[in-house]
Amino acid sequence: MKLSALLEQQFNLPSIPKVVALLLSELDRPEMDLRKITQLISTDPALTTRLLQVANAPSFKLSGKISSVSEALAVLNLDHVKTMAQAAASSTSPKAVPGINLARFWEYSLNTARVSRALAGLVRQNQQAAFTCGLIHAIGELAIHLAMPEVMVPLDKEVPPLDLRRARAERREFGYCYASVGAGYARMWHFPQPMVDALEHQYAPFENNVYEPLAGVIHLASWRARCKEAGLGERALAGTFPDPVGIALDLDIDAVLQQDPFDWAAHT
Repeated sequence: MKLSALLEQQFNLPSIPKVVALLLSELDRPEMDLRKITQLISTDPALTTRLLQVANAPSFKLSGKISSVSEALAVLNLDHVKTMAQAAASSTSPKAVPGINLARFWEYSLNTARVSRALAGLVRQNQQAAFTCGLIHAIGELAIHLAMPEVMVPLDKEVPPLDLRRARAERREFGYCYASVGAGYARMWHFPQPMVDALEHQYAPFENNVYEPLAGVIHLASWRARCKEAGLGERALAGTFPDPVGIALDLDIDAVLQQDPFDWAAHT
């Protein structure tokens, strides 16, 4: 399937059932805790994507400028959020995307977001935008699986969805990868241009005269999260570290590894 045809398809990103349940419970309280609502949505790639899609709609004055959950909640009525959460609750299923282990995908996405935020602080980029990009950077993978479930079966067996080689394998197979798909939707949803560029160029941040630091941040963060998924040791980490991206951002492997989320210790 060509990229243009894929981007014409409508799909529902599945949300984390527990997060949706907690969010609806909080929204039903007489006195809602906006901070808790922000935290809950910020752990869910699908809810975050839907919220930014609404907040950046052309009907709002700040269309194309909202890059985080907190910014979106500042301009949206909580009735919008409740309607969104109710819709998510009706369509949420742990088997909603063929070929994808959603629990693992959600954890991986959140880990990438956390490292992205930390790295953005080191290179003086927008940390909120970095967190959002890290959280949603792989939604294109879900879209590809939803659009072409049968085609993905042999590719998933050869190179699993969270493998370090995944983007290269998809580009070889289709001529594009999850990065292009995610960026294509982000562009249609009027996301801020720096976010669109970061998603688009995350695969190869500084090639072809492209220089988008946020793309480099996402590239390094997803490298670290995918290495964690693969259980790589120190030697393998050193052998796979994307040196050209690190050099462009003035970040060596030690600087990146020091940004690990604290709760990763439980998985070591």
